[in-house]
Amino acid sequence: MRIKILAGALIIVGAVIGYWLFSSKSGDDENKTYETVQVMRMDLTKTVSATGTVQPRESVEVSSKVTARIKEILVSENDKVTAGQTVAILDGKDFEATRDQAQFTLINTSQKLTRTERLYKIGAKSLEEYQDAQYEYDKAKTTLEKAESDLSQTVISAPMDGVVVGEPKTPGTMAVQGNSNPTVIMIIADLSEKVVKAKVDETDIGSIKIGEEATFTVDSYPDEKFAAKVSKISQTDTSNSWNTGGSSSSTTSSSSSSNSVIYYYVTFQAPDPKNLLLPAMTARLDITTGKVKNALCVPISAVKTDNNGTYVERITKRNGKDNAEKVYITLGLYGEEYVEVTGGGLNEGDEISVTYEATEKTSSTKQNQSTRRGPGGPPPM
Repeated sequence: MRIKILAGALIIVGAVIGYWLFSSKSGDDENKTYETVQVMRMDLTKTVSATGTVQPRESVEVSSKVTARIKEILVSENDKVTAGQTVAILDGKDFEATRDQAQFTLINTSQKLTRTERLYKIGAKSLEEYQDAQYEYDKAKTTLEKAESDLSQTVISAPMDGVVVGEPKTPGTMAVQGNSNPTVIMIIADLSEKVVKAKVDETDIGSIKIGEEATFTVDSYPDEKFAAKVSKISQTDTSNSWNTGGSSSSTTSSSSSSNSVIYYYVTFQAPDPKNLLLPAMTARLDITTGKVKNALCVPISAVKTDNNGTYVERITKRNGKDNAEKVYITLGLYGEEYVEVTGGGLNEGDEISVTYEATEKTSSTKQNQSTRRGPGGPPPM
């Protein structure tokens, strides 16, 4: 008898639990709600962000071809100069003395050559003596030409039109010539046009093309947007990490750089009609790499994928309830928040799901608990 009563009780308990599970699941399905947006048409733009430095379109470091002390500086910082204008003079006393000595030597060798030639013609001098006299004259002439050239280099001229950028060296400074580390007397830059040289990540460099437009801002004028256009894309990364050169040190450098981000230099023309931009300002660029007008678009957050491809969930009303159906689509240009739909069964104005929420007519705490509870879990306490 007790066994029958226990069995009956278990059956009743099982029925209650089964009913609760069924009604809970059924209630969830009935109360599914979707946050939706409409498929719409819009102008879509794709941009790539980068950081660069404002630079003059052209600049040159003015240095000396001879070693001498600076005698005069004829321009100051921010002065405008023209090509060929004298901007500095070096002390030329030593070069003048060298030139005078070379002139004296040339006169002597010229006279000796004339006498030797006359004697050679009457047979009083040998051919060898005449050739030696000719050689000494030619050497003296070359020495004089070099001395005059060195003296002329003590007058420093501007190699281009532009503006003196920064303070020039002061008089009395020794200007040292050299190919590796010459003394820079002053810097002249063409500030009529500016460029921005930016570093672009390797993941974005493939989407950038010559002629593409960009805008940028600088910290000095945060409310001002400057226009720019891509004028050059470097064909090598900023550190030339690909060029190992066969040396162990280069290989080590390349090995270490392979673990870091690779960047490429991109140069932008940056018109500056108000002359607001100064060299070395930091420019924050947005480069337009794609643009479509009146494109059919959906939020990127609405796009999902499965084994059959890319889809969105279109929401329709059926018997007063939200009904979701998968609509497979093909995508085009990606913007920051929206993506272009280039194919599929979507139409402008369709309602699509952005997020899904299973709700109960209770507090949000119980909703979260119900979402986390598995189908075999205990009923809420």
